[in-house]
This record gives sequence, structure tokens and C-alpha cells, in this order.
Amino acid sequence: MTNSKSDVKANDIFAKAYDFTKAEEIKSEGLYPYFKPLQATDGTTVQIDGREVIMAGSNNYLGLTNDPRVIKAARDVIKVYGTGCTGSRYLNGTLDLHLELEEKLADFMNKDACVLFSTGYQTNEGAIQTIAGRKDVIFSDKDNHACIVTGTLVSNAKTMRFRHNDMEQLEKLLKRADEKAGKIIVSDGVFSMSGTIAKVPELVELKNRFDARLYLDDAHAIGVIGDKGRGSASTFDLMDEVDLISGTFSKSFASLGGFLVGDQEVIEFIRHNSPAHIFSASMPPANVATVLKALEILQEETWRLDRLQEISDYMRNSLQDMGFNVWSSQTPIIPVVIGGMKDCFQFWKGLFEAGVYVNAVVPPGVPQGQSLVRTSYMATHTDDHLNRILEAFRKVGLDQGIIDQNGHSLLDTD
Repeated sequence: MTNSKSDVKANDIFAKAYDFTKAEEIKSEGLYPYFKPLQATDGTTVQIDGREVIMAGSNNYLGLTNDPRVIKAARDVIKVYGTGCTGSRYLNGTLDLHLELEEKLADFMNKDACVLFSTGYQTNEGAIQTIAGRKDVIFSDKDNHACIVTGTLVSNAKTMRFRHNDMEQLEKLLKRADEKAGKIIVSDGVFSMSGTIAKVPELVELKNRFDARLYLDDAHAIGVIGDKGRGSASTFDLMDEVDLISGTFSKSFASLGGFLVGDQEVIEFIRHNSPAHIFSASMPPANVATVLKALEILQEETWRLDRLQEISDYMRNSLQDMGFNVWSSQTPIIPVVIGGMKDCFQFWKGLFEAGVYVNAVVPPGVPQGQSLVRTSYMATHTDDHLNRILEAFRKVGLDQGIIDQNGHSLLDTD
């Protein structure tokens, strides 16, 4: 089989790969914003291309990835357990640390039981495909994370997607569904691109009225919002009304992996039937120890949540006052809409050259004409960091004609 593009036939399964040139085109223009290797990081700042820039695009919400206590916890358990488990939880890969973490997370989330997964992505994909089947119906918000979408597809359940946070359309879909079918509503608790919080009270009311179940993915909510950082449902004092809540360890918990909490019987069913749980190697000891320590710090140092809220409000209001469109953000995730894809890449490059790292998000991640830079903040950002970020946004926004001197947007991105 040849590797020459000119010799590739139209029916060659690799043809699509040889025809993919977009990334190289963007690289040739010096605008490629992805896969930038970090050479060092202390959390709030990183070394890229040999120079220090402020990190304003990380999900390290509590600022714990470089906390000495977390690092020590990871190092200490490696001496006892080694670097990996070499097997799945189902067979030889369960440590007493895994059981301890499941018990503590269930207690923290005020639920009966918890099951761990090796990644946050696997948590939603693996749980949804296990709990829903051919005779069931899933109602999924169109802005849900890709892992939820994959879980719905693999489940073979009938999936009815409703417009983002559109409770009227969800109600219509619930009315149309077969009354005899099992029903579950699935939604992000905090949406990862817009930073908006799900309408949990309305979701609870609908699930109760139509005898459905409710599943919230709180990857960007636990350790970020709610009572003591318990996530979106706790923001509305509705923890008891949500049947399943998932979370990830790669954000506030400074590690890797994921978890699901709910009723004992449901969690045990998923534990014994989810391919993503049964056929994946379990979380390595250092990852588990990191989460245990991060959970402890979250519960003891509540100032981190207060500081995170203070920073979020300050940055959101300041960016809006400059004239930037930040959609309806309510959390430390604050998008800044730029418009066209090329304009977005140029804006990203301008910020990077000004010493600020953010994330460029373009279609299909967002609708056409709504390309944006996604910013996110940490409890450990200093006031100096924040003001330097704002200074960079103002300078680049003025230079590239995104805003004017009077705090007005010059874009039509609504």
C-alpha cells in the first residue's frame, strides 16, 4: 500500500486523512493554536516556547495541581503501591485506596454509593450506555459534552435532543415519548463552552412530572460552584432530586479519572455491567491519592471557592465593560466571542504574544460565525495576573477592531 497522496484511490479508507490539509494551512500562516507543548508550569503561569505566559485556559479551578500537599500525597503512595494497578477494578486492580475514595465521594455528595472510572470521558460514556438500552429514551441537551453524545449513541436507546436549556422543547419531547418506555434526562451541570448553569429546578420538575430520571454531568461544577463545591444541583438545594451525578478528577481535583454517584442499587448495576469500568485498567495509585488530598483541601479551605467566585465575577464584568461578548457565563468559564475562525486565531495569537494563554474554539465546537476564545480561571490567580489578562484583552481587542475605546463591541456576533 502506497503512502503517496497522488496514488491514493477515492475508495481508500485513508483518503480522508490525505485530504485533510486545514491544520497545515493554519500552521503555514503562523496561527495554529493547538497542541502547544508546556515546558513547565506552576499552575497560574506556564513556560511555552521558552517564555512565561499567564495560563487563562486551564480547568485547574482550585489551583491544586502544583500544591505541595497534593504532590507529596502522590509521591508517598507510589512507594507503597507502585506506579500502576496493571488490571481492571473487576479483577486485580482494586486497591483499598479506590474503596476509600468511593466512600468519601459518596459521603461528600450525600449519595448512597459511588463508582470510579479511569477517565471522566469514560464515566459518562460508560454509565449512560449501561443504564439506557433499546427500550429506553434519552433526552439530551444539544450542548452536552461529547462523552455524553457518545454514550447515547452506544446505548442504542432512542435519543431525543433538545435545544440548549430549552425547557419548553424538552417538555414537548417528553410528552411525545412512549409512556411505557424508561426515560432519562441527561444534561451538563455547567456547560463547558458557555459557562452557563443548567436549569436544574426546571429539569427536576419535568423529570418528576413525566416519571423520568435525571443525570447531571458536573465535571465543571463540582469543586467550582454550589454548597461547599458540591456542584450544580446543590446550587439550587436539589441534590436529593437528581438521580445520578457524574464528576471528573482532571479539573478541580488535579488528577485524572472520573466518578458517578447515586442509589446503591444503580451504582452496583453499573459497576458490574459497564464495559468502560470492567475492561479498563483502574486509576493508578498516585491519581487516587491526589484526589483524596484535593477533596480534603476542598472541604477544609473553603476560601478557594469564595476566591474563585470573586475572580469569576470580576473578570466577567470587566470583559463585558470593555465591550466583549461573554454570552451568558455564570461560572469561571468565560467565553469571549470573536466571530470568524481566522479572526479568532489571530486574536488568540495576539493574546499569546501579549503573554496570555487561552483556548481558541472554532466550528464545529461552536456555531459558524461564533468562534471564540475560552477563558477559565483559578482560585490561585493573583490580582496582578487578572489585570494583566484584562490589559492584554483590551490591547488586542482594540488593535484588531473587536471593541472600541468606549467599551462597545464592533462585532455582530449575537
